[in-house]
Order: sequence, then C-alpha cells, then structure tokens
Amino acid sequence: MSSLRTIISPSRYVQGRGALAQLGEYLTPLGGTPLLVADDFVQGVVTHDVEASLSAAGLTVVWDTFGGVPTAAEVDRLVGVIREKGIDVVVGIGGGSTIDAVKAAGFLAEIRWVSVPTVASTDAPTSALSVIYTASGEFEEYRFFPRNPDLVLVDTQLVANAPAAFLAAGVGDALATWLEARATRAAHAATMAGGLPTLTGTALAQLSWDVLWENALPALDAVEQGVVTPAVEKVVEANTLLSGLGFESGGLAAAHAIHNGLTAVPQTHGLAHGQKVNIGSLTQLVLEGASTSDISDFIEFTTRVGLPTTLTEVGLSADDRESLTTVATAATAEGETIHNMPFDVSVTELVDALISIERLARRVRREAALPEPVRHQAHH
Repeated sequence: MSSLRTIISPSRYVQGRGALAQLGEYLTPLGGTPLLVADDFVQGVVTHDVEASLSAAGLTVVWDTFGGVPTAAEVDRLVGVIREKGIDVVVGIGGGSTIDAVKAAGFLAEIRWVSVPTVASTDAPTSALSVIYTASGEFEEYRFFPRNPDLVLVDTQLVANAPAAFLAAGVGDALATWLEARATRAAHAATMAGGLPTLTGTALAQLSWDVLWENALPALDAVEQGVVTPAVEKVVEANTLLSGLGFESGGLAAAHAIHNGLTAVPQTHGLAHGQKVNIGSLTQLVLEGASTSDISDFIEFTTRVGLPTTLTEVGLSADDRESLTTVATAATAEGETIHNMPFDVSVTELVDALISIERLARRVRREAALPEPVRHQAHH
C-alpha cells in the first residue's frame, strides 16, 4: 500500500439561506447547458427558484426526472439523456440517491457534475464516489471517480423546510465520521481518497463530531419549526461538508460496513442511511471495547436525536441469529471498510456485538428515562 497521504474535496462549497436563488450564477463558469435532475417531489419544491435563477443567468433550463434508486440502469439512462441533449454539466437536486446517480452519470458522460442537496441527511453531496444499489435496495458497489463535484450548493432554508427526520439521519451518518476516522488512523489504513489520512481529513472528522454534540438538538428543534438558526447552519455544514471530507479523506471503518451489511436483510429496507449507520457506530464502539460511559453517552445522545440504538428499531431481533449472521457476513466481506479497524473482526464477533446492543441500549435508555424502543415497520 502507498505511504502517501492525500485529501480530496469539491472545487467549491456554497451554503446559506436562499442559496438556490444563486444557482445560475455559480453554474455559469461550469459551461453551457445544464441538465437538472430531481424526483417529482423535489421538482415541485424547487422549480420556481431554480428556473428563475437559471433564466437570470441566461442558462437554458432542461429537467429530467430521477427514477428513485441509484441503480446501474438508472445511471445509464441518465447518460443517454445527457448525450442526446448535448449537456455540459449535470446537476443533482435532492437527497443522496439522486446525487449519487447524477455523479455516476456525469463521470460516464465525461462532463462536470454538481450537487444541490435539499436535505442534510447524508454526506454524499461532496464525495468522489457513488453508492450503487440493486433495484430492490441492496448495496451493490461503490463507484469511485477521479474528482469530486465542481460545486456543492446547499440552501439551508430548504433543509429547514424538510422533515426533521432527514436532519436527524444526517447526524447519524456524520457522527460515524470521527469514530471511523480515528479507527482508520490507528490502523494506518487507506481512505476512500486513495492514500493514508491527512491530519486535515482526521481533524475535520473530529470537528464534525464536536459541532454535532454541541448543536444537533437545538438545530433539530429549529427545523421542527421550519426556521434557520446558527445551530442549523452549523449542523448542515457538519452533516454535509465536514462529514463528507472527513469520511472520504479520514477513512471509513466498521460503522459503514455494518450499514452495508444491514442492507442485506429485507427488514431494514425503508430506513434512512443514517439510521442504519447509527447502529453501525454503536456496534463499532462495542467492538472497540469503548468505556461504558462513552457508550452510554452515545446511546443517550443519539436516542434524543431520534436515531435507533436497538436492533428492534431497525426491524431485527437479538434472537434472530440467522439474520444477524447474514448482516455480519456481508459487513465483513472482502474489500469492506470493516478491515480498516485496527484489529480483525470475525463474523461471530460481529454477531455477538450486534446481539449485545439490544439489552445494553434498553438499560441505558431506562436509566435516562428515555422511551422504550418501537419496532420499525418497513414500508414497501
């Protein structure tokens, strides 16, 4: 493995209330005709502001409707649209799924690509990779690109208008960033950026963690009322930029591998990425033999955020060893990021750690007078 250290990032990051009104201005230097890709719901929300902004900048408006899941087939369909319409820059507007499909299509079509997240639910917008799923929602592969988006533009009013559950999921995704970056650093393992972590990547991962512990709960209160406060701005930046740079250039470890494992069982389909990642983070802390107080603090805080901390809440059961073995087998597959942990993790060890979080989290929640876990109903 290379001993080189590296960090990668988007060319420009823009965040703030009303940023969408300036999309045209930021797109202009990136070339001629943009293709705007969003699902039906998001188009309904953003069309007016986006079209006004592009028209003011003298850009042609071309829309395409995203199919819903970033499958290989959906990526290829978008490439066809880009080529047929002579597009120079493709803009993904929406959640992580839309943005991942757009990045993959932009790369294959050899044009520039832009992320306009309408929720702060994942760190997908900034990265030089896409997660491709099967049509039924199982993790299929990571696709890596030689560069990051040319522009990431986040309108914090849009984020505040979206259900608070999206922001909570983003907190779950982003909290894992530091836990995984410090494990990667300890293991001297490579990151998604293709080298050892830089001090910068690791420090940004830790900053993301610190910002969230300080601001997540007041930010969620603000978003419940559709308002943008300094806490909201900080959490959006932590969930999107700090977590994005931190995971990609700081390293992934057990938490995201366990997320990928959880997608291998149908019970968890319909859960947000960050909800599954939170189970991964808690399980990683158990595998590390973290202190009881650290684990208790994590369970209490993430439960208050509204994230699952038990198997019950993700549709699984501590008695169902068969499903948990399926999860653990997928999570420890060759090439998975769990191999960036500073120690080996076997399928049996991972199954035991997963089983252990149920009673552990229930006890901590009882002691903190937090609600009992409610079983997740997958919506198909």
